[in-house]
Amino acid sequence: MREELDREFEARLVESSTLAFRVAYSVLRHREDAEDVAQEAFTKAYRSFRQLRDRDRFRAWLVRMTWRLAIDRRRSERRRVARELVHAVAAPLVATDEIVESDERASRLWAAIDALPEKLRVVVVLANIQEHDVADVAALLGLPAGTVKSRLFLARQRLREQLT
Repeated sequence: MREELDREFEARLVESSTLAFRVAYSVLRHREDAEDVAQEAFTKAYRSFRQLRDRDRFRAWLVRMTWRLAIDRRRSERRRVARELVHAVAAPLVATDEIVESDERASRLWAAIDALPEKLRVVVVLANIQEHDVADVAALLGLPAGTVKSRLFLARQRLREQLT
């Protein structure tokens, strides 16, 4: 029984491992942190796989788990950085105006995405950042395609309002 579960978990993990990394990366935007979070999600999924009732929803379950772990990691990283800034003296950076402007635009966009409610944010990241189509996002999140479309519409509307 245990070997059968292990084989099933391994097969499902093989088809979903890249997706977990991409979800973590979309939140953290740092390769090593995303790899750590994906690995943590795999470990957590392995420990809880036996309790998963509908194994056909493994990908959606793994995506949600990875998303939450990445959000938690980002929050703890922000707290750590804030503590370090209090104790450190920042050295001035030399950068061209173009790089600064591009970084500022990207920062504003990500801040606006981060400000969205989670249900809108995850849809935007999966559809627009990770470039999944609506049907894939619906399957990953276990939502009807119409719900995904309306959340995308709302998210884009809010982003437009925040960025203009």
